[in-house]
Amino acid sequence: MLIIMAALFFLGITSISYQQEFLSLFVFMGLLILLYFNKEKRFVISILLSFLVGFVIFMVTNDFVGMMNSPKEIKIILNRFSLVFIMLAIIFSHLFFNKKVYWYNEKPDWGNPIVLPFHKVNTFWFWMIGIVVNVIIYVFFIVQKDLEYIQSLFLFSLFFSFINAVFEEIIWRGILLSALKKYISTVYAVIVTSVGFGLFHLSIGFSIPLSLLISVAGLIYAFITLKTNSIYPSIVFHIVINMGMVYSGLII
Repeated sequence: MLIIMAALFFLGITSISYQQEFLSLFVFMGLLILLYFNKEKRFVISILLSFLVGFVIFMVTNDFVGMMNSPKEIKIILNRFSLVFIMLAIIFSHLFFNKKVYWYNEKPDWGNPIVLPFHKVNTFWFWMIGIVVNVIIYVFFIVQKDLEYIQSLFLFSLFFSFINAVFEEIIWRGILLSALKKYISTVYAVIVTSVGFGLFHLSIGFSIPLSLLISVAGLIYAFITLKTNSIYPSIVFHIVINMGMVYSGLII
């Protein structure tokens, strides 16, 4: 049953991203049937369903934004602000079932080391090394641009990266991860939120291989969030990667 739920969720994200109405309708019908018959997992199913409902509103809103006579940068920022519809849909599901909304809004606890087969790694240094490695990779793209281009994108990259990172992390590593972890299992929560996070990038034109690669980033974000019991380190990591994506030409 859990596999079917996850499969329908992934299929729903994909079909909505590609605007496949019939397939999307099939997904909604499948989840509604599960919602009716599976009382034990009703809240979890409602979370996945509410995300997809919010996602549909998000897509419709951005079709409207796309028709606006505004600069591309403004449209992209409005697109990211539209993530609030997904967040509100998930929160509504919590309120409907009288569940507390939790999103790892805590001060980071760096005291939990990452335990490898033959070694322990300090979580702070794992996080810091990850950021430094990504900065080095993206610097390769940035140094190929002229100074005027870098300056022209600076404010946009800051606004986009901050807004996108905060909204996406609250949705994926905050509300969804905490709810699925509490009512299903940690492994299930990490897999569903990480793969779903990757596939979500299909909606902004990324290819399936690249979106699945982004799922790996989702795994790292989830890992850091769970280890520190805080969403803030992942938000910072996400901001750095987003800024690199802007300057590498993946966003604009």
